[in-house]
Amino acid sequence: MIKISPSILSCDFSRLGYDVEMAEKGGAEYLHIDVMDGLFVPNISIGSCVQKSIRNQSKMVFDTHLMIVDPIRYIDDFYKAGSDIITIHYEACKNVEETLEKIRSLGIKAGLSIKPKTPVSDIKHLEGKFDMLLIMSVEPGFGGQSFIPESLEKIKEARELFPTLDIEVDGGINENNINAVVKSGANILVAGSAVFGKEDIPSAIATLRNNAEA
Repeated sequence: MIKISPSILSCDFSRLGYDVEMAEKGGAEYLHIDVMDGLFVPNISIGSCVQKSIRNQSKMVFDTHLMIVDPIRYIDDFYKAGSDIITIHYEACKNVEETLEKIRSLGIKAGLSIKPKTPVSDIKHLEGKFDMLLIMSVEPGFGGQSFIPESLEKIKEARELFPTLDIEVDGGINENNINAVVKSGANILVAGSAVFGKEDIPSAIATLRNNAEA
């Protein structure tokens, strides 16, 4: 069963609470929260205080994506701010196993993300130590980028290597390519501008879901 995870990176932050409410009204199961530090990626986004401010407004799964160096420093903060899943980048820390264990020790799911140029085979040795694989289909750091077509083969490879794992894809997903992404093996779809860039957020989510399941 597929799940839609709208990314608040594309929200109008002057009405963040309203946009989140509309995403939930539209049936989104997850809320994707992009955290950027200006080091691992060139952009800076939000901290745990912003996530905490909307936690009581939503029952969606808070899908926190840490695009930061040495993320183990902030696991406790985002756990306390209401994360249900915390995803770290394989490329962002030397202590990957320790960080994944730290996340799981809090009773929440641990995600592991890889950038477009990182082969899926690089993380095969970590099988069983994380609950979700996040494949970046754009270079992390900015919203509104175009989907990298080669990502489809990478998703297929990931599904072959990890047949029972949740596979999430983030970057450039829209109503035109979401079906191909799902057919390649993804079951959790992150969408930013394809949801929060639309005037009618619930309708945008419905369109994505209908196209994904077509």
